[in-house]
Amino acid sequence: MSTDREEPARQRLTRAEAKARTRRLLLDAAARVFARKGFAGASVEEIAESAGFSIGALYSNFGGKEALFLELMAERGLGRVSEAAQTLDRHEAGTGEAAAELGRLLVQVADKDTDFAPLQAEFWLYAVRNPHVLDTMAAALREPRQALEGLIDTWLAERGAPADVPADAVATVVAALFQGLVRLRRVDPDSVPEELFGQALQWLFSGIGAPPAQARPTDQD
Repeated sequence: MSTDREEPARQRLTRAEAKARTRRLLLDAAARVFARKGFAGASVEEIAESAGFSIGALYSNFGGKEALFLELMAERGLGRVSEAAQTLDRHEAGTGEAAAELGRLLVQVADKDTDFAPLQAEFWLYAVRNPHVLDTMAAALREPRQALEGLIDTWLAERGAPADVPADAVATVVAALFQGLVRLRRVDPDSVPEELFGQALQWLFSGIGAPPAQARPTDQD
């Protein structure tokens, strides 16, 4: 009688699980190929081959190279919002500890996530030169923006901010602040110290919570 232990049969993936696995492998392969060759230099053939799939599998899951890239951008945006949410779970929003940790998040993105930054700039120029892509880009980035909006909406409610302060508008300002400071730090690191982003958020939210300024009397009053 054989003493070899029989290996358990592999559990067959469901159709949904198989599709999710295929998409994940394609996204990972796309990230590698984009990092090496840029958006324009990467081909769907090379991405599909690197992932171990046919070109047909790539098109059936993403529709093309643009959709692959935008999915990667959206994933990174969601990841950053998730990190910010975890920071606010650990530290009370508006405190020095929360501000410091959010500042470190910006520095990490600016100083260490250097492979994706040129790709984002390249794709932005591509989208500007191909206006039909702009709507697709905006739609793809809507999910991370909505996640940020939800985080800010909760924070505003907890802080008793005025009801007329729109969370979506504040989310737009915060996102623009983060992206602008990241780009500026890459160009001139000394002008964007680690603590600046956290301080700027404190200034922003302190202003939101402050009572409206009263108009100064004029000479005619």
